[in-house]
Amino acid sequence: MDWIKIFDSLQHMKQTLGDKPRLLIVHNKRLCIAVHDDSPLVVSDRCPHNGESLSKGSVNYLGEIVCPWHGYQFHLQTGRECAQRAPDVETIPYE
Repeated sequence: MDWIKIFDSLQHMKQTLGDKPRLLIVHNKRLCIAVHDDSPLVVSDRCPHNGESLSKGSVNYLGEIVCPWHGYQFHLQTGRECAQRAPDVETIPYE
């Protein structure tokens, strides 16, 4: 896969994303990008529990993205569903 430059700098990323998760479509793949502790984190945008868009959710203080439908929480660094009630969400490598 070819690398795609999305942001010019960390400052540009913070200004663009703010404190909410955002939908990013790359090569027809829906991704959710969020910032936690000044680091961008990217996961699949589809909640493995019921298919809702995770980019419509929120990020809590623990660095977990919270699905807007049923409140399932996925750790943004590992993709693990915090209560292990659903499959993990796919994490996406970046640099």
